[in-house]
Amino acid sequence: MTASLPPFRGWPPAAIEWFRDLEANNTRAWFHAHRETYDDAVRGPFESLLAEVHDEFGDGKVARPNRDTRFSRDKSPYKLQAYATIPRPGGGGGWYVQLREDGLFVGGGLYAPDRSALAALRAAIDDERTGRALERIVAVLEADGIDLMESGALKTAPRGYPADHPRIRYLRLGHLAAGIQHPVRRWLHTAAARDRITGPWRALDWLMQWAADATR
Repeated sequence: MTASLPPFRGWPPAAIEWFRDLEANNTRAWFHAHRETYDDAVRGPFESLLAEVHDEFGDGKVARPNRDTRFSRDKSPYKLQAYATIPRPGGGGGWYVQLREDGLFVGGGLYAPDRSALAALRAAIDDERTGRALERIVAVLEADGIDLMESGALKTAPRGYPADHPRIRYLRLGHLAAGIQHPVRRWLHTAAARDRITGPWRALDWLMQWAADATR
């Protein structure tokens, strides 16, 4: 762990309050007036977490708080969530953790793959051997409360696949990722939050290995 960083002890209640206040005061003036709270209560714990899990998961990065408003009607300058990502060294996507006012999301997988990678995923889903292996992986994840991210799925089968395909649920996906949403609970403000993050990340490694093999 980096010597200059404090131990990870979760995110304090001030972090949740900061997001709540930001939603009501999403301006540069308010952000800079409350920058110390952001650095200490929001971003700081992310950096401590990434330092502590580095040896197991690899190099991670905390996202900038600024929104890209160039092509959006909403010109609010700051995101209402903070998150960090860690690319998986063996391919297949990466790990993700996000904090916002309503709680903590922990996930991982191959999100927004390019066209060739998506085609490779669908071919592996269609294949009887690898497709059934994916079904087993998803069943184990969902039994642990880690759900597939199915938002944005096609309403019908992708071109070249029948609508009654036995794995049509997976073929309709535009990515292969999953996660678990935690509401705000007392453990979020303690070091116990680390296990709530690394546990799902370890479980999701199986899904990402499948994706890495499929797109190799």
